[in-house]
Amino acid sequence: MEIVPLKATLEKLAYFTKQNLNLYLNKKDEALNYWIKKLIQKEILIPIKKGFYVSNFYLDKVKDKNEMEGYLEYLAGIIRYPSYISLEYALAKYGLIPETVFSITSITQKTPRVYKSKFATFSYRNIRDSLFMGFEEKKNGKQTIRFATPSKALFDYLYLKRFSSDFELEDYLLDTGRINWEVLKKSDKVLFLKYISTISSKKMNKIVSILIQNNIL
Repeated sequence: MEIVPLKATLEKLAYFTKQNLNLYLNKKDEALNYWIKKLIQKEILIPIKKGFYVSNFYLDKVKDKNEMEGYLEYLAGIIRYPSYISLEYALAKYGLIPETVFSITSITQKTPRVYKSKFATFSYRNIRDSLFMGFEEKKNGKQTIRFATPSKALFDYLYLKRFSSDFELEDYLLDTGRINWEVLKKSDKVLFLKYISTISSKKMNKIVSILIQNNIL
């Protein structure tokens, strides 16, 4: 199989599964396994998880257009479905935390997973079904990205984060967490409180109490 027609084939799609590689390469069974292994060795295909691949040819196109960020966000919702981007990645993008976050962090209804590849890391945390909400669908060209709102990203992060004591919790909220509370609009704060009202959580109620006492909410 020559590289030139192969490139024209593999730069068409944002990702490949073993099933559609069967169609695009016109190979099956052991012949398909052989070609997938060979293309991975040549770094033409990049494996993300079992049976899920990204083409280096497509990656090059995305990089040339300076569209890598949107592409990775789109992939995050495909690799583990259903899921939406939240937690540290979303908080950093909204300016709620000052750190640069390199892993794409998401919430899923499935079991937690971390997928590492040569070009990105995709991390997934689990949340109960009743809390799988608070995200919007954004368009990246023809691609759809599910992204938590600021209030839901903050809720998810604090809900899943563990604290050893009330003192550590308060210190984190007011100091060490370096959360930029001023980024939140009034409507964000209302939604944040709404999410907390839907559950029975001593920790989340304590968070509300601390934030109200310090005139943050």
